[in-house]
Amino acid sequence: MKILIMLTYYRPHTSGLTIYAERMAKALAARGHQVTVLTSQYERSLPRREIADGVQVVRVPVLFRISKGVIMPTVGLEATRHVLANDVVSLHLPQFDAAGVALRGRLFRRPTVITYHCDVKLPPGPFNRAANVAVHLMDHLAARFTHRIVTYTQDYADHSPYLRRYRHKLTTILPPVTLPETTPEAVAAFARQHNPEGRRPVIGMAARLAAEKGVEYLVAAMARVLAVYPDALVLYAGPYENVLGEEAYRRRVMPAIRKLQASGHWRFVGLLSPQEMAAYYPNLDVLVLPSLNATESFGLVQIEAMMNGVPVVASNLPGVRQPVKMTGMGEIAEIGNAESLAEGLLKVLGNPDAYRGNPAEVRRIFAPEANAAAYEALFRQLLEKLHAAPTR
Repeated sequence: MKILIMLTYYRPHTSGLTIYAERMAKALAARGHQVTVLTSQYERSLPRREIADGVQVVRVPVLFRISKGVIMPTVGLEATRHVLANDVVSLHLPQFDAAGVALRGRLFRRPTVITYHCDVKLPPGPFNRAANVAVHLMDHLAARFTHRIVTYTQDYADHSPYLRRYRHKLTTILPPVTLPETTPEAVAAFARQHNPEGRRPVIGMAARLAAEKGVEYLVAAMARVLAVYPDALVLYAGPYENVLGEEAYRRRVMPAIRKLQASGHWRFVGLLSPQEMAAYYPNLDVLVLPSLNATESFGLVQIEAMMNGVPVVASNLPGVRQPVKMTGMGEIAEIGNAESLAEGLLKVLGNPDAYRGNPAEVRRIFAPEANAAAYEALFRQLLEKLHAAPTR
């Protein structure tokens, strides 16, 4: 099949959505499909076209940016050309341009599938309220035009105001999760660089420094954790400077983080490559995911940690709580509650053997090959249905 995947940001931009799309694209290409990713040239230094891991990446020039959104005047022409050139279309929402592409899928009789990653909830303010309304409108139009909508979990679908309106179109497909193989030497080298004192326990958090991630609740929870484990250390992996749209949030949380840094209880390890992430997880005793709202629908880093036998403390959010419920590898903390987060951390740290689970089974269930096979079956089903239907 010729498969067109479209999303606003693609690699090297880092988010759960872009990582999902990259893994999906690579796995589909590995199964013999011709895969094209249509995305934004959000930085002018990025090439307009390239082949990466067997996937053709086409980037549309950006005229200007509005908050996290991008304005691409030529996206319509590019979308028309690429929809016509492919057999199926895979859209990743939230995405302002998805409605027009989904409409093209209908008009040109190309099966179109939306993967809905999360609800949109921008920070307060009149401009962001208007942006929220615009994105929601376009996402709903896209849902009306599309043939099927994929969600990670039924739990998230049952609680999403958006997905509840389109139950008749829903298909559940677990997200793709993988990490490169690592070595004991690489794990030890990571420890020497980022935790030379060898202090334990080590609490990990892997995320952008963004308001919806709930970093401040981990900061607040550390007081209680340090009372029991005075040598505890947080290793924070992910972008923490110049995060798009999060400047005000950084200014708010950094004073408290700097105090933990000064006392040796917090270290930023920066944005890590997949190889570095593979060495990062074995250095943790627990991973924390204190996300606050429906902009987080699952948390792929939870599965990456569990694949390495590392338990997780996650927020009691629809979708986000599912990895812990599915595997038993962790605890669930109340949303935006530092005391509950600290209690979960202390439970896991106090009895780690109770949360080891079955990492091999986690790797099997969430393998990108399994995700790609599920999409492939869905695409073929839609193609057969569409070709069997009479043309109107």
